[in-house]
Amino acid sequence: MTSTGQLNTLRPSHPPARLVTDLVSRFDLAVTGELAELDGLLLTGITLSSKSVQPGDLYVGLAGVHAHGAQFAADAKAKGAVAIVTDARGAALAAPTGLPVLVTADPRASLGALSAWVYGTAVNPPTLFGVTGTNGKTSVSYILEAILRQLGVLAGLSTTAERRIGDLAMVSALTTPEATEVHGMLARMNEAEAEAVIIEVSAQALTRHRVDGIVFDVVGFTNLTHDHLDDYHTMQAYFEAKQPLFTPERAKRGVVITDAEWGKKLARAATIPVVTLSTYPGQAADWYAAILRETIDETRFILNGPDNQSVTTSIPVLGRHMAENAALAVVMLVESGIPLAEIKTVLDRDGGIQVYIPGRAERIENSGPAVLIDYGHSPDAFTSTLDSLRRVVDGRIIMLFGADGDRDPSKREEMGQIAARLADVVVITDFHPRTEDPAAIRAVLVGAARAAVPGREIYEVADPREAFRKALSLATADDVILYAGPGHEDYHEVGGEHLPYSARDDARLALHEFGWL
Repeated sequence: MTSTGQLNTLRPSHPPARLVTDLVSRFDLAVTGELAELDGLLLTGITLSSKSVQPGDLYVGLAGVHAHGAQFAADAKAKGAVAIVTDARGAALAAPTGLPVLVTADPRASLGALSAWVYGTAVNPPTLFGVTGTNGKTSVSYILEAILRQLGVLAGLSTTAERRIGDLAMVSALTTPEATEVHGMLARMNEAEAEAVIIEVSAQALTRHRVDGIVFDVVGFTNLTHDHLDDYHTMQAYFEAKQPLFTPERAKRGVVITDAEWGKKLARAATIPVVTLSTYPGQAADWYAAILRETIDETRFILNGPDNQSVTTSIPVLGRHMAENAALAVVMLVESGIPLAEIKTVLDRDGGIQVYIPGRAERIENSGPAVLIDYGHSPDAFTSTLDSLRRVVDGRIIMLFGADGDRDPSKREEMGQIAARLADVVVITDFHPRTEDPAAIRAVLVGAARAAVPGREIYEVADPREAFRKALSLATADDVILYAGPGHEDYHEVGGEHLPYSARDDARLALHEFGWL
């Protein structure tokens, strides 16, 4: 396959054709109008976005916060939808289209099963890996794909950053896409003869039925830290959203990092076979990872397991947390049936794990200060990266960051406090203010930082381009600039509008302006 750049969705090129009458009988759907109208009617796809309807699609109209999807049934028909699935309220809205309307009480809860049936994804599936946790999901997913590639295995990838199979890729909109997209993507990857598929699984994916209809072969858990409390309100509720991934309905086997109490709790609560992994000496676990060497560009570690199994390798990214992510990936591969000795052979051959993780402690090469662009936007992510930098950097750490609007405001003060305590210079800017007042968001961050360390050198610069240049103006060649938040993203969301902005590209431009690139 060849690269296509950004696509709307990944779907099979040759989807199976399904009879709508078979759909009705299999899922016991009510039909408005005459059942005879459905005779011989075929469908070849499924979507819940009227914008992405393709000829032959089943359009699913869901009730939303601001509108009902069935309101867009006419648009779906114009693009070639052959039938509509919706609830009773949606049936009335969709009736004027004249399309067959199939009714179920809870279309969202049925979406995974419907999508799996339409695309036939339960037939001869590849080995399926699912990764969940607050931080590290994307990194573990990329590391899994990288090691599989080194093993000669073609693997599909679905992450916060992108969906990819071979050279075919698309930019992601959600950490985990909707069930219609997930199953379409799996069908496309099956067409491409992928032997494995790795999917990031967010808490929202589980509570909103996005991975319904999938049973993972191996699932992994990284950690649970302060984030998404705007959705789940308490850490216990957040935990309970992720816990179902470790049940027989969702997965066959699991690997859990037990460095923190939430991991221990999950390992105890899981109802599937689970092995545990720790980086803490003396902690009871099935596998243990220890850091051997850290630099700003690489982390070397040893992983020891049952029956005296061991591998020593490295990952070309900063941080013990990245070594932990890599160890989790290795253990997940072992749990999938790949011998550790086979993994060790290819890692020794290649000089370590050959992985590129976009926007995760990604270094922008230049002749001046070290510049790292990172996606971390939570208190724990800040702590992990700053602690790692402190162990390997001789100069000052200059941290540039903001907090996103319309997302869990309860973590903002802690983010400001951690930045002030662990960095030498803090530059606070705007980061996806969305519909909130950006000045108000910055005021919380600045106030928390100043209260935490009254003498800390702190700057407030609203525009992220100017803020990065301010950070550069303060740096010497021995310093490091950590720009936390934007990572791989290529936009800045303000007032509901996505404005073009890539921190990586802008950093290169600014470094060139300063004569360091």
